[in-house]
Amino acid sequence: MRIHFKVRKGDLVEVIVGGANKKGQRGVVKKVFPKKRKLIVDGVNKVTRHIKPDYRYPQGSVTKEMPIDLSNVALIDPSTNKPDRVGFKIDESGNKVRYFKKSGNLVPKVEKL
Repeated sequence: MRIHFKVRKGDLVEVIVGGANKKGQRGVVKKVFPKKRKLIVDGVNKVTRHIKPDYRYPQGSVTKEMPIDLSNVALIDPSTNKPDRVGFKIDESGNKVRYFKKSGNLVPKVEKL
């Protein structure tokens, strides 16, 4: 059985819950961890890790993006440019598709990278 997730890799999302530095930020989903219900968003939730300097990291620190909980983000509806909830429905050809709850528009398909 295949599980369908409301947020997928390549979707544009906005952080709707979090501190003053995270809430309202937008980015593209880079990676989804389905079992942990977390995802990594490009440019959001950056942390600096201090390490011992060596030939790879002479400055002694690395900045990377940490996962965010799936419930803290919402997809951006391209027609309204606002975050919206997502649902599933069956289209005419019998495929399960995602749609935005407020506008009823289908979520655009993401190109495979």
